[in-house]
Amino acid sequence: MRGIRSLNSLPKRCYAAARRSESLIEPLGGRKPSSAAPLLPQSVQVSKLPNGLVIASLENYSPVSSVGVFVKAGSRYETVENQGVSHVLRLAANLTTKGASAFKLCRGVEALGGSLSVTSSRETMVYTAECLRDHLHSLMEYLVNVTTAQEFRPWEVNDLTPRVRIDKTLAQQCPQIGVIEKLHEAAYKNALSNSLYCPEHMVGHVSSDQLKSFVDDHFITGKMALVGLGVKHSVLKQVGEGLLSARSGAGAPVAKAVYRGGELRVQNTDDLVHALIASECGVMGSAEANAFSVLQRILGAGPHVKRGSNITSKLSQGIAKATTQPFDATAFNASYSDSGLFGVYTIAQADSAGEVIKAAIAQVSGVAEGNVSDDDVTRAKNQVKAEYLMSLESSDSLLEEIGAQALNTAAYQLPDTVVQAIEAVTQDDVVKVSAVSVEVVILYVYLELSHALVTLSLQWCVAIFYQKDLKLH
Repeated sequence: MRGIRSLNSLPKRCYAAARRSESLIEPLGGRKPSSAAPLLPQSVQVSKLPNGLVIASLENYSPVSSVGVFVKAGSRYETVENQGVSHVLRLAANLTTKGASAFKLCRGVEALGGSLSVTSSRETMVYTAECLRDHLHSLMEYLVNVTTAQEFRPWEVNDLTPRVRIDKTLAQQCPQIGVIEKLHEAAYKNALSNSLYCPEHMVGHVSSDQLKSFVDDHFITGKMALVGLGVKHSVLKQVGEGLLSARSGAGAPVAKAVYRGGELRVQNTDDLVHALIASECGVMGSAEANAFSVLQRILGAGPHVKRGSNITSKLSQGIAKATTQPFDATAFNASYSDSGLFGVYTIAQADSAGEVIKAAIAQVSGVAEGNVSDDDVTRAKNQVKAEYLMSLESSDSLLEEIGAQALNTAAYQLPDTVVQAIEAVTQDDVVKVSAVSVEVVILYVYLELSHALVTLSLQWCVAIFYQKDLKLH
C-alpha cells in the first residue's frame, strides 16, 4: 500500500516540478484575466465631525472588518469618590443596554461570527468589534449599544463583584503587574496614580449611579474616536453623525498629571526582589519620547532572540560584572499624553538585590556621561524602527496605533514620518535624556520578608527625590 501511495503522488510531484520552471507572475494558459478593476492601496483617512467626534479609517480590502470606539475614560479620570469605576466599567460591557439584553448581545455577536472586546489603560478605554465585512452593519448596532446606551441595572452590577475579585487575585499573583501599579502610585500625586484595578475598599461598592455618572461625563463625542479597518470612511461617518450624535459634548477640562516622586515598598514571602527605579520622561509623541525609546534599546529592552539570554544588553553586561547570582534586568519606558516614566526594572535574589540595583543605575549613569557609541545609537534606532513597523503588520496593533493618534491629535502620522523622527535622534539627544533620568528617581520594591531590606539614600530637591548618592546595603 505504501508503494501504491508513492506511485499515485508521482504525477503531482512532476506537475509541481514543471510549475517551478514557469514564472508565477505570468497568467496560466487558457485562463482569461479578471475583468475587475485592480484594488488600489488606500491611505488612512481622518476627519472630525461638528460634534467633536474624530473618525479614522483604513480600507485595506480585508474580508474581516475591525471597528474600535476609543474613549478618554481610563483610570486617570477617576476621583476619590469613584475609584475603581473604570475597572467595573470594563467588565460591564456585556450587561443589558437600552437596545439589547445581555443575552441578546451574547447570542447576537455569536450568530454573526464576530467578537466584541473591551480593554482599558490609564488614559483610554477601547471597545473593539470584529466580524466579516458583510455583517459589519449588524455588529455596529451592538457596538453602539454597549458604548452609548448602557443601563447598569443594580442587580447586574452587583453580579460583577466576583469577577472584580478574580481580576485582582490574578493581578496579585503577577509581581510585574504589582510593581508597575505601585510605581505609578509613588510617582504621581493625582490622575496617573490611579490603579487599573479597583481598590480593595471599593470592591462591591461601585454603584450603578457612579457608573452612569462616569459614562455621562466621559463617553461624549468630544472625548471619543471611531476607528475602522476594512471599512469605508463614509460608513463610519454615517454612524458617527447618526447613532453616536446622542453623546455630543466637549467635556470638562482634564487635570494634568502631577509628578511628585516617592518610594513604596511591599513585603511578601517571595524569594525574589522586584525593583523598579524610574524618573519622569517625555510625553507621548514628542522628540524627547523618541530619544527615551532609543535609550531603552541601548540599555536593553528584552531579548531579540526567542529564549535568548539578553546578554548583549548594557544592563546585563554591567550587572554580570557585579554579581554571580541570577538576575534579570530591562529598561522600562511608559509614555502618556502629559507625562511619562523611564527607568530600570530588576529582578534578583534578596541577598544580591542591592548589587543588582546599584549596577543597573551605574549603566544609566554611564550613558549620561557619554559612554555610548554611534554604533550603539544606530543599532538602537534600527530596533525601534523595526519594532514599530512590524507592529503595524498586525491588524490589532494597527487599529490601536491609528486610534491613539486620532484620539489625541485628531490626525495620523504616516509610518514614514514616524521613522524619520526616530532616525533624527542623535547621540547627544540620548546622552541628554539619560542625564535627566539619573537625577530624579522613584522606587518600588517587592521584598522577601525574612531577608534584609534594600536601603536607598535620597535627598529632597524641589519637592521631588533627587538622587545624589545612591547607597545600597
